[in-house]
Order: sequence, then structure tokens, then C-alpha cells
Amino acid sequence: MHLSPALNTYTKDTMSAPEAQRLAQYIAWGPAIFQATRLMLKYGLLDMLRDAPDGLTQKEMEERSGLSEYAIRCLTEASLSAGTVKVDPASDRFTLSKVGWFLLTDPAVRVNIDFNHDVNYEGWFRLDESLREGRPAGLEHFGPWPTIYEGLSSLPEQVQRSWFGFDHFYSDSSFAEALDIIFAGGRVRSLYDVGGNTGRWALRCVEHDEQVRVTVIDLPQQIEMMKHAVEGHAGANRISGYGMNLLDPSASLPRMSDGPDAIWMSQFLDCFSKPEIESILRRAREAMQGSSRLFIMETLWDRQRYETATLCLTMTSLYFTALANGNSKMYSTADMEECIDAAGMRIERIHDHLGQGHSIIECTIK
Repeated sequence: MHLSPALNTYTKDTMSAPEAQRLAQYIAWGPAIFQATRLMLKYGLLDMLRDAPDGLTQKEMEERSGLSEYAIRCLTEASLSAGTVKVDPASDRFTLSKVGWFLLTDPAVRVNIDFNHDVNYEGWFRLDESLREGRPAGLEHFGPWPTIYEGLSSLPEQVQRSWFGFDHFYSDSSFAEALDIIFAGGRVRSLYDVGGNTGRWALRCVEHDEQVRVTVIDLPQQIEMMKHAVEGHAGANRISGYGMNLLDPSASLPRMSDGPDAIWMSQFLDCFSKPEIESILRRAREAMQGSSRLFIMETLWDRQRYETATLCLTMTSLYFTALANGNSKMYSTADMEECIDAAGMRIERIHDHLGQGHSIIECTIK
């Protein structure tokens, strides 16, 4: 197993017994800790404490927030145990802790909180069922679709906002570096954006290079969303859509006489099981010719620079289990290597530590 240096903590147990016992209870009360913290953010209580250098009493928070004495006491006392606030026993004044500061200032934390509350929270109640049956049982909370992707355009507005906010936050941070990697040497004139979603990457490509033509390949309903999203933007005339269900093993990628020059898959293969990934990659291989290159951008959990990022990724796998499709996850390097090899391709290079922990696996035909 490949593990980055930051993951050495996964190989040994270094906690004291009291630390381990507290963490066990923290896990047991995790749902309550999450919701109390989310409400401290929603009601602006953590913001108030950040903006009060001398801290605030519970009475002052009650007056400023409009919440009842009971609500303030419940939330602030729970927050003491959660570690998001501190209190001075002499003055009964509450202040923001370092954890509370990161809750307010780390954009990834806010994106994750919204995603987990709006998209995942109720669906995870059926995680057990999802794991045993290999289907997203928690998705039934929103609708009857076999995967969340068919239902994206029909999800409630706030759920869509949190889902796309999560998806775009993690992908967009890597786009600038990814463009430099893909367009190095200026050899890309035709590009397939497989699983292109709303066309954000396609727009970045046509803005970056005035010659490239991009074909977004996704579900038909996603292609319609993409067309509306790119309409009116510079270079949109060089973006086309190709609707297909990539889960259908008989569905082929469009063929070109001399290419495409590049095939791009960003945060896409983690939406499928390993057998499905192999099928998709085989069909990508069939569409490639000569110097065509495949670029796979994923947040591989075992290549992260910081352990905190790995924590976010391994927990995200449980979203795929209960809500997305029931059979995919955030993969490791070894998982991807196995699928790429089985599809008749080889890895030429892996570019690590782009944006929010992405890697780009650059592949060619064997």
C-alpha cells in the first residue's frame, strides 16, 4: 500500500488511553456535535465571538442574536465540549477557539458542512443498507433515481447549490495548474471532457486556447444543463455536447479520424465502481489514436500532503455509498493503476498536489 508521509499516523497507535476514550465518545456524539456547530455558524454566534476581542457572556449573545436564553446555553455549552469556544470562569465570557477560527475562515470546512447537511445527513441514516445491498438507499430521501446524477437537475434548489458548491470548490482550485499540464507544447486541438457536468472546465479550456474544440460527454440531461450554462460565454461556439450513458458498456465515445488529442476526466471516475471504471477506460482507449493522451484528475486519498485531506476523502466515499450510486468511492493510486493497466494503457506521469489535493494521472496507449 502506498501512503504519503503525512499518513504515517495510520501505521501506529500513539494516543493515550484518555485521549482515545474521548475520541470514542466524540464519535458517538458526532451527529449532535455537527448540528450544534452548524447552528453556531448559522446563527452567527461564532462570528460574534470572533468580532469581540474581550469575549461575550451568554446574556450578551442572547441579546445580539435574538435567541432564547435556553438556546444560547445549550449551544454554547455543547460548543465548549466540541472545542469550538472557550470560557473564562472568572468573567463567564466566551471566546472563539482555534477550531472555531478554522470553522469561520477555512472555505473547505464551510463547503463540507453545507454538503454534509444538505446532501448527506439524512441519507447516511441508511448507510448500513447501502453497504450491504450495493445501492444508494439514502438517495430515496430525494427521489426514485438509480444514482444521484440522473436526479441532479430535479434536486431541491438548496441541495443542488450545496452539491455543486462541493463539486466545483474541489475541482476549480486545480484548474489553472491542470490547464498548463494539458496544453503544454500546444499540441491539443481537440479535447473530450468526459463527465463534463456544467461545462466549467470546457469554458476554461476554450478561454485558455483559442484553437481548441471541446466535446463535453455526459448524460443527456447534463448536456442540456451544460448548454444553458455556457451559452453567451466567450468560446462557447467551440463547445459541443454528446449525450450518452457511460454505464452502458455498449455506448462508445465519439470517433474522430485523427484523435482526439486529449481526453479529460476530472473527479469523474470516482463516480463508478472498479469494473465500471475499467469499461469506461477501455472505451476511452478505443477512441484514442497515436499520440492521444488521457488525463485523469482525482483526489487520491493515499497521495495527500496533509492527513486532514485524507480524512475528508475517506469520509466522502460514504457519500458515494449512501447517496451517489452505492458502489464507488475515493480511490487509491493502486486502484487506478490496476484499472488503467486493464484498459490497455500505461501511466506516463503522475502530477501531485494540485489545488485542493488533486493528482493528474497522465496516460498513453500501451
